[in-house]
Amino acid sequence: MVEERFYRRNVSVGDLNAYEVKLAQTDLYVSTDDNLYDITLDLIIKYRIYIENYIKQVPDFLTSLLPLANDPFAPKIIQDMLFFSKIAGVGPMAAVAGAMAQYVGSDLCSFSKNVIIENGGDNYLNLKKEALVSIHAGKSPLSDKVILRIKPEKMPLGVCTSSGTIGHSLSFGRADAVCVLAESAVLADAAATALGNKVKDKNSIEKVLENGKRMTGVQGVVIILGETMGAWGDVILV
Repeated sequence: MVEERFYRRNVSVGDLNAYEVKLAQTDLYVSTDDNLYDITLDLIIKYRIYIENYIKQVPDFLTSLLPLANDPFAPKIIQDMLFFSKIAGVGPMAAVAGAMAQYVGSDLCSFSKNVIIENGGDNYLNLKKEALVSIHAGKSPLSDKVILRIKPEKMPLGVCTSSGTIGHSLSFGRADAVCVLAESAVLADAAATALGNKVKDKNSIEKVLENGKRMTGVQGVVIILGETMGAWGDVILV
């Protein structure tokens, strides 16, 4: 069953070309200067093959909820998933959506000056102008009302969100949204999952923000649970 990503209806990308590129479980919303559908699809195929082949070699890569050992002989996307999931303290597949956004987006920068990749709430941004990113938080009254201002000098940037109340991704927490900013979308995705797992109630938000501070490479964190919000780091709220 494919979950409809209805929030895409509210996305505005200005004069960029916006289009969906889907293959199996991969569902990217891409914004570039020109329509690069065919190139994007080729990149998805390329990186899915890397991931699927590695899972065949190392089945634990798919199922482990804990970090695995680094593998210097693996493709770079796999190395990043292993490395950054270890920083966050989660299994490597917790970073797969951010990894796909990061690697497809980075490669598209060879063909477009402006690139946005959205992959189920996990985003890679590389724009020559300022971006505004809203945080979707399910039924929270703050959903889509908390807006991040991303300045062009901060990009490329990963902006990834995990939720314990919406979506199909595994989470052991209760947060409506945990949004993490990091230079790597792979790290941002893994960190969002790890921090989201720790949010049990509004009293835990401050402690979870402290955990985010200690993750090397994490630049900012926003947590939303019901009517309560907490934020830390290099975060500009509109």
